[in-house]
Amino acid sequence: MNEPVIADKKPAMLELEAGTYYWCTCGNSQNQPFCDGGHKGSEFIPQAFELTDKKTVALCQCKYTANAPFCDGAHSKL
Repeated sequence: MNEPVIADKKPAMLELEAGTYYWCTCGNSQNQPFCDGGHKGSEFIPQAFELTDKKTVALCQCKYTANAPFCDGAHSKL
């Protein structure tokens, strides 16, 4: 498997409405941390996640979290 591109070494802190979102797993999206199709032609696929309520979240942008799509601090080890 190819390694993802590190989009940033800090999480994206966002207040999101309830709904379904697609987190970029490859790091190539120009719409980080969300997928914009930049993975086309690769083995990466976006990861869907759903929020049932409006919530502030920390979404991983380094792509090495063990708790995708949420930041777990993995960026501090890169």
